[in-house]
Amino acid sequence: MSRKLFGTDGIRGLAGEYPLDRRAVFAFGLALGELAAGLAPDPEVVLGIDTRESGPWLARQVSGGLARHGVRARFAGVITTPGIAYLTRNDTFVAGVMISASHNPYQDNGIKVFSHSGYKLNDQQEHQIERRIFASLEAGVEPAACPLEPDGSLAGRYVDYLASTLPGSLAGWKLAVDCGHGAASELAPRLFERLGAHVEAVANAPDGRNINQGCGALHPELVRQQVLATGAGLGVAFDGDADRAMFVSRGGKIVDGDGVLLMTARWLRSQDRLGGPVVVATVMSNLGLERALEAQGIRLLRTPVGDRYVLEGMLRTGAALGGEQSGHVIFREYATTGDGLLTALRVIEIMREAGAGLDELTADLKIYPQRLLNVRVREKKPLAELPGVAEAIQAAEAAFGDRGRVLVRFSGTEPVARVMVEGPEMALVEEHAARIAAAIRGELGE
Repeated sequence: MSRKLFGTDGIRGLAGEYPLDRRAVFAFGLALGELAAGLAPDPEVVLGIDTRESGPWLARQVSGGLARHGVRARFAGVITTPGIAYLTRNDTFVAGVMISASHNPYQDNGIKVFSHSGYKLNDQQEHQIERRIFASLEAGVEPAACPLEPDGSLAGRYVDYLASTLPGSLAGWKLAVDCGHGAASELAPRLFERLGAHVEAVANAPDGRNINQGCGALHPELVRQQVLATGAGLGVAFDGDADRAMFVSRGGKIVDGDGVLLMTARWLRSQDRLGGPVVVATVMSNLGLERALEAQGIRLLRTPVGDRYVLEGMLRTGAALGGEQSGHVIFREYATTGDGLLTALRVIEIMREAGAGLDELTADLKIYPQRLLNVRVREKKPLAELPGVAEAIQAAEAAFGDRGRVLVRFSGTEPVARVMVEGPEMALVEEHAARIAAAIRGELGE
């Protein structure tokens, strides 16, 4: 049995298999319940799911574990991950639990935990929960699910908050919205239509198994087609739990998290709301973003991959803005985590105030050619112990100098090595990325 459950974004795995089988998930509820019982006289935990078919039974097991310690679970039903973070922080809940595997396929699921602060648990808190989970499993605990009834008012309060952050109306706006058959399927159209926009929604009919399937933030070409077909002024695509968003301009240009960071950094700085001036992003953000921010007198601070590390960098430096190329963007003035719906509202606000589209607002972002390859591995060994891999990486770094970057890392949630190579010419980028990937397959491949 693995002695570590939490990865970079909660507990992840195949639903129904350890560590997301009924016994382990019930043991998680017991562990959280034991902690929560000491935090308030009548403690409550808010609980939410995305649209995966495994979400309801996983939620019932968590609720059953909580109930053993007298902790009540308030069920928000289908809601976004940032929605759970918002409710946890702005009510009397001692903790919040989101059951989602974000952008992963429907067979996967996960458990994300927030403290009352609205931030994800720190390493020490995660280790405390892990120890309690292992103790329960070793004692032979038997799961006991607890029925749940969704409280629709909870998601409604989150939508109310989002709407309150955008002054004025979106009357006259036409938006193409790809909900990824996920948590945004009902909430995103409701939010934008409430603000007065005309919404052309796609991938908003979840069936438990189609979440992220050829749609959403991982496949922005779907909403791009919708933008071009309907003449929408903006397209936005969310992932399964809507904590990330990708955008499409009126002309069909796809704008990722790097483009959003550039335009929002410039906007916040013009209002003396940026802080620093520094923007926090991960090692995956394109070199073009770093150069464009430098031209504006803004420093880019890079962190390891994962929104928790971005947030740590923001708190450490006082930065108001941070995010990932993949579409997680954190506006610390408004939220404690990445929020795709909130990001969409900020993008719309900037477009409206500037009287310009995404093409114009991101025109100075020159993207360096980049290749990202995923290599499945049988184990994760330090790269320094793999001579062939180290040699391939050194050759790429020597070829690019300061005109490119090479990053090789292991995924925190999958048995995968990720190879990222960036440089001035795509042919050279692909050549070195392929060499590094081949070296990894030779040493660690399945």
